[in-house]
Amino acid sequence: MSQQLRQDGSLRHLITLEGLDRTLLERLLDRAQTYVRTLDERPINAQLLRGITVANLFGEPSTRTRASFELAARRLGAEVLNLEVHLSSRTKGETILDTVYTLQAMHLDVLVLREAEPGVPALVAAHVAPHVSVVSAGEAHLSHPTQGLLDALTIRQRKGDLRRLKVAIVGDIEHSRVARSAWHALATLGTGEIRIVAPPAFMPGPADFAGCARHETIDAGIRGADVIMMLRIQKERMAAVSVPDAQTYFSQFGLSSERLTLAARDAIVMHPGPMNRGIEIQSEVADGPQSVILQQVSNGVAVRMAVLEAVTRRR
Repeated sequence: MSQQLRQDGSLRHLITLEGLDRTLLERLLDRAQTYVRTLDERPINAQLLRGITVANLFGEPSTRTRASFELAARRLGAEVLNLEVHLSSRTKGETILDTVYTLQAMHLDVLVLREAEPGVPALVAAHVAPHVSVVSAGEAHLSHPTQGLLDALTIRQRKGDLRRLKVAIVGDIEHSRVARSAWHALATLGTGEIRIVAPPAFMPGPADFAGCARHETIDAGIRGADVIMMLRIQKERMAAVSVPDAQTYFSQFGLSSERLTLAARDAIVMHPGPMNRGIEIQSEVADGPQSVILQQVSNGVAVRMAVLEAVTRRR
């Protein structure tokens, strides 16, 4: 998406990973890696974004993404404004663009936007002032670019060269922005094999997820996989889809310790959270030695620091 880039090819907005080239993604991952700290180390306290104002405008509930964007901005020295849509003037009928124009008048520099309605981040990006950048924190079922980046970073940290890997994305693929952004990131970075694994009701149409191997049973889908990415059932995005009860879904598509033995011996297990324990994933697996779920959370702050630095670098 050319809208995301400045004329010199640098990143101005981050709305989707689709269309961004491998060099840009690797540059963001490399920069994020410099911000990674272990839990026994003090986090970075830099002033690279001093004088920059970042506004978090979330139209959907969020814990991990919102907290990590706020921490990322503050650790780079930015001023942070958190806005709850249900407490803002949008509940009184104000349009999203009027909200944005109001924030611009207060000297906003970066708008971090989570929206349930498709197309809103691109609409806002097309109408903001030249000095303002838009970063998507999740758009409907379509994309979650920083999640895709942090997933790729986690895999790269644990597995190295992505070209030799088999990655299985399991669960509610059709309604998952996480799955789409992971696919965009992994495909662009040259991952050897990407599998999508879902029951028919949760499998996307044939025009979506091009190049991915498709499996309708979890046993076949994760067999020999190096990475297993479990997904949350997206009940809030479903209309007429029949969702099986928890016990039935887990028996058919949940990741148990027994099923995990079908994957490669050193396979890692991922989940974007929040987890439905006992539905998508067994607690013994989520908390087990092959789980990198908390590493994903930690990497989320580092990735969002890299993204905020990238979009503001010319200020």
